[in-house]
Amino acid sequence: MQKVLIIEDNAEIRENMAEILDLAGYEVSTAGNGKEGVAIAKKLVPDLIICDIMMPVLDGYGVLHMLQENQSLQNIPFIFLTAKSERSEVRKGMELGADDYIIKPFDGTDLLNAVARRLKKAAALKKQLSDTMDGVHQLIELSFDKDYLSELKEGRNTNNHKRKQLIYAEGNHPSMLFYILKGKVKTYKRNEEGKELIVGLYNKGDFLGYMALLEGDIYRQSAEALEDTELAVIPRSEFDDLIEKNPEIMKKFIGILARNINDKEEQLLAIAYNSLRKKVADTLIVLQRKYNSEKEEDYTIDLSRDTLAAIAGVAKESLIRMLGELKDENLISIESSRIKIINLRILEEMYN
Repeated sequence: MQKVLIIEDNAEIRENMAEILDLAGYEVSTAGNGKEGVAIAKKLVPDLIICDIMMPVLDGYGVLHMLQENQSLQNIPFIFLTAKSERSEVRKGMELGADDYIIKPFDGTDLLNAVARRLKKAAALKKQLSDTMDGVHQLIELSFDKDYLSELKEGRNTNNHKRKQLIYAEGNHPSMLFYILKGKVKTYKRNEEGKELIVGLYNKGDFLGYMALLEGDIYRQSAEALEDTELAVIPRSEFDDLIEKNPEIMKKFIGILARNINDKEEQLLAIAYNSLRKKVADTLIVLQRKYNSEKEEDYTIDLSRDTLAAIAGVAKESLIRMLGELKDENLISIESSRIKIINLRILEEMYN
């Protein structure tokens, strides 16, 4: 049974709410002022707290502040109760960390819907979300009751980039976040001799350039369009605001950064120790998984041989020779510049 704590100085309202929630199957505790409510919260650790704003001894803002100072209580869903005349105070409460508010007078349906919604969200947030951009999308949508990232990217100025056009250069300072509306993008580094190594691949629906924003540093790679690409431009200030106000979202981005580091380490090991045959096979697998999210049977990889060689970390001539061998073995087909994987399983199981 889920536990709900009601902190309300008006006895009639407090008892009415308790009766409604009790009938709905919740285990209900009550407190007549903020100080008493904080003490009960520390003892019981409820699943959700409903708290009036204007109360004697300790008001709702004080209650919320004290709960957030306590590590075991800071993530409990918190709903403010407020009178219509106090609606201007709601914004202050939400900025302090409240999850929702109910305006008095309210009916039982409003109360039950608010409680059920917040408990459902709290349960979903406890689930293990992947350390990927999909995980970030899910987390932000749960946190804001809406697809916040869609709103973040909609109505923006857009930049259009032709194939091979530079989006940003290594060493520059970031001033914006990019969202890919259409097209494909690579990030890469070049050595002193001009040899290129591709370190990241991005597709429609991906955010681009967030690493430099999170680090507060310069771009560590350059980004270039692999085909005609359309980008939504999001000011850095809005991205910073999103991160600063939502520690869970910051943690998720840190998880992505950590996973990216692991991926780069594996990429370096593969370049250093894998055979030419396995490097090329792994490159084709990576591209198939990245860009064929719809799992189309007739999907083909259409990238230049220079780009494929830069992803695999091999010479262009060696790549072309190995593609020819894989074609002769009927593992891939090649038509013009397009490559179709015929036997993915054998490529995946290929030994070094």
